Amino acid sequence: MSGFTLHERLAGDTVAVAEGPLSLVRLMNDRTYPWLILVPSRSDLRELHDLAAAERSHLMDEITAASRCLERLFAADKINVGALGNLVPQLHIHVIARFRNDPAWPGPVWGAAPPEPYETGDLAARVEALRDAFHQEF
Repeated sequence: MSGFTLHERLAGDTVAVAEGPLSLVRLMNDRTYPWLILVPSRSDLRELHDLAAAERSHLMDEITAASRCLERLFAADKINVGALGNLVPQLHIHVIARFRNDPAWPGPVWGAAPPEPYETGDLAARVEALRDAFHQEF
């Protein structure tokens, strides 16, 4: 991770869950949706095509692992995966468990409802469950 620094907005809005071979796995502090952020721990990445071919393939494996974790833990109706970066230029991937009864369904989560931070105990339990799930994947 030489030269790598997590963008301040990602650091402020998320909580560390796990560290994969390529990416940091972080939980968005919004209890409305089980929402993971994967951040490849390489400096100066803005776009998927900035990664070498082998790293892009590895990132896809990590996205798949994150998706499986969310599916297994939450029985989601759908898993959304996106790389937008309009507000945070550092390359990061959103992996979000979606449910037919969530406040944004069937639209995108962005701007659908204000974020609802986890209560301290709930956050700790959620992170622990996700860490256990990731240990099975990584």
